Amino acid sequence: MTALTSEHKGSGAVAIIVAGGVGQRFGAFGGKQLAEVAGQPLLSHAVRAFDRASSISLIVVVCDPDRVQEYGSRAVEPYARSTEFELVAGGVTRQDSVRNGLMAIAEGRTEDVVVVHDGARPLVSPEVIDSAVAHLLAAEGIQGLVVGHPVYDTIKSVAGDKVLGTVDRGALWVAQTPQVFFRTALHDAHIEALASARVTTDDASLMEEAGHQLGVLLGSRENIKVTVAEDLMIIESILRARKERE
Repeated sequence: MTALTSEHKGSGAVAIIVAGGVGQRFGAFGGKQLAEVAGQPLLSHAVRAFDRASSISLIVVVCDPDRVQEYGSRAVEPYARSTEFELVAGGVTRQDSVRNGLMAIAEGRTEDVVVVHDGARPLVSPEVIDSAVAHLLAAEGIQGLVVGHPVYDTIKSVAGDKVLGTVDRGALWVAQTPQVFFRTALHDAHIEALASARVTTDDASLMEEAGHQLGVLLGSRENIKVTVAEDLMIIESILRARKERE
């Protein structure tokens, strides 16, 4: 684990950026996190957004155990300019990696909120990050919050090559990251899941299974997750359009 201490921003929330996947579907050697888009590593765009978010006082980047130094020098250190950061070795699964990130947060830190984000979502904005943290802190009766948006496409239920029917999309949302939780609740949910050998696809599911009520916050459809190499062209196009608007 490596760390750099910069000017400390507040004491609101710790960000855990998960960047430990091998990117099997991406199709490029070494995976997607260091693939360049708009002249920077993919991961660096997310790091920069969290660095600019006023609510974030520590960024924990969980990455490939064999490439910690490389991730730090290429994608983290040049872009985390005002926020303290740590680099942590990832685990076998995403869930393992988030738990490693949680365990790396020093006991003496005072942040009550943890923001979990996929490093493969480079288009997250500081405004969405800060809004998600603020909404959780202001809400009553919830232990976490998921950023996402309603499903707009028609959804079919399918078995093999046969359509079984059309699913009512009225109550369906696409879950994105960041996902924001109270730190103690998320920590306990991860420990319970480890003890019972339960594996989920995201931290919101883990918290749901632990019995916690979650909220939802409308995010941007631009906040897409890079899965295959062709997605980089979409990211590049959106970044170019943002620059032109500025």
